[in-house]
Amino acid sequence: MAFTNEETPDPTTVARKCEALGFESLFFPEHPIIPVEHKTPYPLGDGKIPEPYAHMPDPFIALTLAAAATNRLRLGTGICLVPERDPIMLAKEVATLDYYSGGRFIFGIGAGWLADETEIMGVEFKQRWEVTQEYVMAMKALWTEAEPSFSGQYVRFPKVKSYPKPLQKPHPPIHLGAGGFGPNLRALKMTVAYGDGWAPIGLSPEQLAAELARLRKLCAEAGRDFTRMEISIYTEAGQGVPAHQISDESARRMLREYEEAGAHRLIFLARQPGNEFLTDLEQMARKFVAPA
Repeated sequence: MAFTNEETPDPTTVARKCEALGFESLFFPEHPIIPVEHKTPYPLGDGKIPEPYAHMPDPFIALTLAAAATNRLRLGTGICLVPERDPIMLAKEVATLDYYSGGRFIFGIGAGWLADETEIMGVEFKQRWEVTQEYVMAMKALWTEAEPSFSGQYVRFPKVKSYPKPLQKPHPPIHLGAGGFGPNLRALKMTVAYGDGWAPIGLSPEQLAAELARLRKLCAEAGRDFTRMEISIYTEAGQGVPAHQISDESARRMLREYEEAGAHRLIFLARQPGNEFLTDLEQMARKFVAPA
């Protein structure tokens, strides 16, 4: 998960480095704006939003640069703030990126935690998940139908044509980036309703195992195949310990515990300043990436 900005290596350099080091995937986060004055506290630390959050590049442009510079690296949004975007244009961006990257895109989505930002972008914060679900349904129609139309509360359009279609069929996997730091039944229900995977942040292996037991039950009740759900975890490498200070034994234990809990992918947060960014990637790769 690359927190790049004007002071770090660019997305092309980061993507090439990740592929060379053997990482499976590269994700970019999204915040188009950060209000100077905000009522919503940052959920970590003292409530003040870290300055790098105001310097995130557009994830789709960053991922396009990454796609052009690599051959096998999976490419994802971590996460795309769906209700803050136009769904027709977003569907086009997703399909285009997936088609020209050779089907490497993972569509990580969310509705955001920063109410001030959401409302500036034109969406009522309390309605953001309703908007997100309807936008996703409209985008699925655009991706899978020759002449889709849609009539909902938040988006409507008559029969249209929209190409290219995504290379992955029926569409790139949709991973719900919601929930974390504890139980979240709503996130699990949304994943079952319209997702292909779940990607919470900050869950311990024990918490993850408990939540996946609930997800398995919800899938069974809804007729969804739990075994087809892909589970990713956003976490700090070493769970807060700097990568260079993690012992090999601790790294192996962390990987083993998350795998046993049911995770398929760990998404480590990379946000060191300047050239330390690439050094941090190298240190994480030494501890957590299996040799090719």
